[in-house]
Amino acid sequence: MDTGSLPDLGSGKIADEKILILDFGAQYAQLIARRVREQHVYCEIVRHNITAERVRELAPRGLILSGGPASVYAPGSPQCDEKIFSLGIPVLGICYGMQLACKALGGNVASAPAREYGRAHVRLLAAEGLFAGLPGETEVWMSHGDQVTGVSTDFVSIARTDTCPIAAVKHKSLPIYGLQFHPEVTHTPLGAKMLGNFVHQACGCRGAWQLGDFASEVVERVRKQVGDRRVICGLSGGVDSAVTAALLSQAIGSQLSCILVDNGLLRKSEAEAVIEEFSNHFHTDLHVVKAEEMFLTALRGVTEPQAKRKIIGKAFIDCFTAEAEKIKGAHFLAQGTLYPDVIESGAAADGPAATIKLHHNVGGLPENLGFELIEPLRDLFKDEVRRLGLQLGLPEEIVWRHPFPGPGLAVRCLGEVTKQRLDCLREADAIVVNEIKAAAMYRATSQAFAVLLPVQSVGVMGDDRTYEDVIAVRAVHTEDFMTADWSHLPYDLLARVSTRIINEVKGVNRVVYDISSKPPATIEWE
Repeated sequence: MDTGSLPDLGSGKIADEKILILDFGAQYAQLIARRVREQHVYCEIVRHNITAERVRELAPRGLILSGGPASVYAPGSPQCDEKIFSLGIPVLGICYGMQLACKALGGNVASAPAREYGRAHVRLLAAEGLFAGLPGETEVWMSHGDQVTGVSTDFVSIARTDTCPIAAVKHKSLPIYGLQFHPEVTHTPLGAKMLGNFVHQACGCRGAWQLGDFASEVVERVRKQVGDRRVICGLSGGVDSAVTAALLSQAIGSQLSCILVDNGLLRKSEAEAVIEEFSNHFHTDLHVVKAEEMFLTALRGVTEPQAKRKIIGKAFIDCFTAEAEKIKGAHFLAQGTLYPDVIESGAAADGPAATIKLHHNVGGLPENLGFELIEPLRDLFKDEVRRLGLQLGLPEEIVWRHPFPGPGLAVRCLGEVTKQRLDCLREADAIVVNEIKAAAMYRATSQAFAVLLPVQSVGVMGDDRTYEDVIAVRAVHTEDFMTADWSHLPYDLLARVSTRIINEVKGVNRVVYDISSKPPATIEWE
């Protein structure tokens, strides 16, 4: 498969104001990027060792050095090209990034006598620059063992805590700043204001980056790249593939063909909703592959989670490939790859070198399909994709739908996957979602769903003794899905969910609520 997807946004007018984030292995690098984009300034995450010459070629308005888990003095710790500090481009170092900048410019870094992890109160010693418009004291989030213990005469300390005398710095003559704490996390309430001050005041960005402009530029690029040829797009019911299809529909209209593999593992009414939207609203050439029997036959008797995933993946590829071969003139394959996928797969030209995900394409399609790849959303984060979907006219039901695992309900149907058990799970899951929506809590939860357990329990219904299935309800809230807390749903809401499932779903006599956080648990059960 040719991965020559669309060019990055660096060549477009909306990216004239660009911030580069040098990634030193930070847990929060992607969060920094999201916070910068919230200032309507485009940014990209790049390798920590990007050369000063390459930075000059990319012509960013500013550089942000991310945090990282290493010590700046540890053997093999990530370093940067110190020539970046003499380019005249504003630099903001965060945590490890601040330590690295101060060390490069004559300061000292050492293990702190008292490590700081968690909330701290910082006193601001300068009411200008990064801290313009902020109160004299504010809450911040610390996460460090080392700290700057001394700076050269070129730097001044502009903030301190009780245990960190140099909690923020500013160079006297160069536009270089450092924060020992993390402004990008929600635990630093005024962090967005600090980043905004850096982006707008220090870097001089006007904040012209808009999703509407992004859509217009991508539409034009798709039209030029595709010409009069045909594009295939796989639809899954998820927001990423739906927004990809909607964007391509706007760009090339009838030259787009979509494939929906209805594998019998989707949520209740999900296939019907996709068919309705892309047949009647967008008038797409939609190919629906009815493959429930094929998938269930392949899954018969299988209970091991990884075995389920492999079987479903192979069956999906077989179905998709067979249907794609029927579409004459198809030259391109469109996928809903997002910016985090590009970063974590090592696919970005200047991005972090480490490969976290072996492949990031929808369904894990093989390379020998013979299509040229189009990834129109590869520069966007999930929240940006949702906003773009609304701008393109997709209904909120699709745009705000909770994430759904690739193997579908098969990994929420613990034990053997059968049509009877799937139908039971589908009904219970629909009740969970509908009741949470009725309570106006759907957007307050990041994922909410039902799990059918492979155990049965004793119950009493009327005068009869029962021995039936158990449903577990899972609801979590999270910003990045790397960590998640269980949602504290109201007792009366949980009571309604339990009562409805037991009364309306045949074969279920017990409902339990999962109160595990991630870590140590995961969000999905399999």
